[in-house]
Amino acid sequence: QVQLVESGGGLVQPGGSLRLSCAASGFTFSIYAMTWYRQAPGKERELVARISWVDGITNYADSVKGRFTISRDNAKNTVYLQMNSLKPEDTAVYYCNARRNFEDYWGQGTQVTVSS
Repeated sequence: QVQLVESGGGLVQPGGSLRLSCAASGFTFSIYAMTWYRQAPGKERELVARISWVDGITNYADSVKGRFTISRDNAKNTVYLQMNSLKPEDTAVYYCNARRNFEDYWGQGTQVTVSS
């Protein structure tokens, strides 16, 4: 069955870094667009970063541009989110999403907390 398993979340001080991973299985990872979303308490889920399956083009939310980098390794069926210069407002549950046409898969999320 389809699985997306996020890992790498945790507690980090402001200015610190984390790398999230999302391991995929049960579908042809290389032909799916992969996206990281996040949801903070009391807020709606928002797109953080997306990477195309066709040409690797990336898109970022304005709030993370220059600090976060999304990448994918099709050989390992894994998408990553490198997060640098973390701020308290980056605190949220981060979700991995795979999408192709009408197929849409989600992971269970990983908590990221930025606090001193």
